[in-house]
Amino acid sequence: MSPDVVIFVCTTCKREGDAPEAPRAGAALAEAATATPGPFRVQPVKCLSSCKRGPAAAIVRPGGWSYVFGQLDIESAPEALQQGAALLGGSVDGLMPWQGRPDVLKRNMVARIPPFDFTPPEATP
Repeated sequence: MSPDVVIFVCTTCKREGDAPEAPRAGAALAEAATATPGPFRVQPVKCLSSCKRGPAAAIVRPGGWSYVFGQLDIESAPEALQQGAALLGGSVDGLMPWQGRPDVLKRNMVARIPPFDFTPPEATP
């Protein structure tokens, strides 16, 4: 696994229906995700602009695709995010394999973003 894999967790996310003064579900998710160390880094961030789909997190790695997930469950998402980070970090082509991906990361994907230097195969001469 690549040690450069990062799980970004939005700390400002709320769950739909949370009262404005309620503790932020995203902060609780970030805390839970950092509780178990792994061969990746968990980085809290203030906003992933997925407010209607919070709590949200993104898994990224250099040279690979980035994945944004929403409507994450604080109880099961930390382990799922770690499994996703392991899959992405071990990927040869920079894509998170569908096979073996936790269900929550299949159902709750918000976006898949190509690497900065991405060139589609059909664009090469």
